[in-house]
Amino acid sequence: MPFAALDLHKKVIQAATFDDLGNPQWRGRFPATRAAIAAFAQQHLTPHHQVALEATFNTWAIVAILQPLVAEVVVSNPLQTRAIAQAKVKSDKIDTDVLAHLLRCNYLPRVWIPDPQTRQLRSQSTERANLSSDRTRLKNRIHAVLHQRLIEAPHGDLFSPANLAWLRTLDLDPHGRATLDRHLRQFDLIEAELTSLGDELARHAWEHPQVKLLMTIPGVDFTVAESMYSTLGDIERFATPDQAAAYFGLVPSTYQSGETCYHGHITKHGRAHARWLLVQAAQHLTAHPGPLGVFFRRLARRKNRNVAVVATARKLVTIAWHMLKHNEPYRYAQPKASQAKFDRLRIGATGRRRQGGNPKGAPRPAAYGSGHPTRAIPALDQVYQDAGVPPLPGEFDALIWPTSML
Repeated sequence: MPFAALDLHKKVIQAATFDDLGNPQWRGRFPATRAAIAAFAQQHLTPHHQVALEATFNTWAIVAILQPLVAEVVVSNPLQTRAIAQAKVKSDKIDTDVLAHLLRCNYLPRVWIPDPQTRQLRSQSTERANLSSDRTRLKNRIHAVLHQRLIEAPHGDLFSPANLAWLRTLDLDPHGRATLDRHLRQFDLIEAELTSLGDELARHAWEHPQVKLLMTIPGVDFTVAESMYSTLGDIERFATPDQAAAYFGLVPSTYQSGETCYHGHITKHGRAHARWLLVQAAQHLTAHPGPLGVFFRRLARRKNRNVAVVATARKLVTIAWHMLKHNEPYRYAQPKASQAKFDRLRIGATGRRRQGGNPKGAPRPAAYGSGHPTRAIPALDQVYQDAGVPPLPGEFDALIWPTSML
């Protein structure tokens, strides 16, 4: 089987092709454009070629062009390609040769290639995180305009509708007024884009059963669930939950030599955005009454809060692996909180609100006006059924489930 390798850059691509014995057939450089990549593939590649390239910012677009034209496209992890990263003499020509020969000898550290839908979901999740960061920066600038002028902001959220109206009518010096108006216009624009993208992600989550399955975990809303699902991809590629946690970079680094063994900070490999969202989800479990909250509080007493947060984030990945593997929801969630979570998702995705209250003409309930709640909280099974989530396992299945996971 012939081989080829591409060394990707922003404007140019260095390429080389080899026969099945590793003898060079062609070397060259061409622009990093769709037309040039397609012309290279038609002239120098055949349906029998294997092509190697490293993961970088424009890798997936090139993979989409080459996959229909060759036998296999292999994406390499640049952090693990030590023959290139630690070379004393390094050039684009040498990099392509090393990539091709590592692929020919089956020594190339491969990266899983996600399908187009997963790549799109990853891109949308990252875009939402970037917009959220832009909104936070604008909020800080608006606060700075007030602090510089010793103006005390109203109580509560400064960016609630009432306080935004106060900001728009605030009497300031001309320069401060112009600066504040400029920030408010940018804030309104980003808020509108966030709402539009959030509605699109909500519609995807409402139609995707595995995303709703992950939402049954306490502290995980549809944004965290979609980021977790798009990062994991095909769950079958992880043989154990520890491998899934390592993919998120939530396992401790280890250095072992002889009788010395040192465990350090987490590796932080993988997508930083997905890991950050999991850490934020773990922050909400401080007071949760279920097993996750007990785990968090016990570890926070023994270690400290930061250690407990990271350890709980890893446990969320472990639980998600088991749930996706067995297609079962989380059984220790609170019915009321879960119902509210799925209600928000349904409203964001469809605009349809839950119909409540008594039928027309029915008498008032006996507890009306007594101060006691009249709306019954459904059982967790009913909440999952209404949301289209797989049913909870039976009690006997729950007792044997930990053994079956070994």
